[in-house]
Amino acid sequence: MTITVYSKPMCVQCNATYRALDKQGLDYESIDVTQDSSALEFIKGLGYQQAPVIIAGDDHWSGYRPDRIKAAAAAVKSSLSVAQA
Repeated sequence: MTITVYSKPMCVQCNATYRALDKQGLDYESIDVTQDSSALEFIKGLGYQQAPVIIAGDDHWSGYRPDRIKAAAAAVKSSLSVAQA
């Protein structure tokens, strides 16, 4: 599963999201929407107005959501278990 975090500098919720992703051991790409106007337009097109916006596989959400991060980690671990079987 590919995880992308669309964020901005000095964002408390963005930093909390990064810490939670790191704690779960998830790999992710970070995109600063203040530096990438096409990324900003992309997340606005999804209907989001606040950072961070997280896209994890086919799922996406906005804000610091530890419950969604844990669910993404469980999905990654589950897919790894299936792949190893």
